[in-house]
Amino acid sequence: MHDARPEGAARGTVLLVPGFTGSKEDFIALLEPLARAGFRVVAVDGRGQHETGGPRDEAAYAQQELARDVLAQAAALDAGADTADATAEGSAPLHVLGHSLGGLVVRNAVTMAPDTFASLTLMSSGPAAISESQQARTKLLIDALAVTDMETVWQAMRELDPPEAPEESTPPGVEDFLHQRWLGTVPEQLIATGRQLNSEPDRVAELAGVALPKHVLSGIVDYAWPVPLMDEMADRLGAHRTVIQGAGHSPNAERPLPTAEALIDFWRGVSPDSGVSRDG
Repeated sequence: MHDARPEGAARGTVLLVPGFTGSKEDFIALLEPLARAGFRVVAVDGRGQHETGGPRDEAAYAQQELARDVLAQAAALDAGADTADATAEGSAPLHVLGHSLGGLVVRNAVTMAPDTFASLTLMSSGPAAISESQQARTKLLIDALAVTDMETVWQAMRELDPPEAPEESTPPGVEDFLHQRWLGTVPEQLIATGRQLNSEPDRVAELAGVALPKHVLSGIVDYAWPVPLMDEMADRLGAHRTVIQGAGHSPNAERPLPTAEALIDFWRGVSPDSGVSRDG
């Protein structure tokens, strides 16, 4: 995990949960600005992602299992909080953010144990299954993973990618990291979570019933969930809504500073004093 801490007492702790094919490294550009604003920031891999192992069993990656992992991580953060992070009024609040697939996982965790968190942020994550075009692509990936190895699938995906303009090409070091991350991910995790993305039911009404401050953040365009769909979801949730100009599906990586500023503003509004307890 990545754990960035402010110089003084934390005004809150933030748990960042990555998306499909992602990992804790997706949040690296957010760590410093969020910590500088006074938050302890913890970014994690999901079970079976990158440097966090998992069994070769699809059942291990059922969404409720992944949600229980988030709750276990939250409990560990609470138990290990520095005494400097607490005041006479209670411990510093714990905020949770899920990106893409991670948003589906954390909303499940929030509905299971709503008192665990001070707020919920859904980043580039929609109300139900991903768009039909992305469902088709994800099904192709699932089918390929069922019959061949991760390296062969990686090479096939690279051949299908459209050519990049020179100014948009991925630096060699980043490409190497993405390759190694892919090889380190458990294929059954990708198969199980890919199926979740393709079949996720609309649980917005259930989530709206949870009395917790909510934030829906996205770029101005999104290939997985159309932005108007996320606008509508925010309305249904009564959530704070942020659209990051110049960003797509990953505002955390594409426009990290405006994204960090939007998150800081939201979290400060939820718990303006560092000693606000999660119990209210």
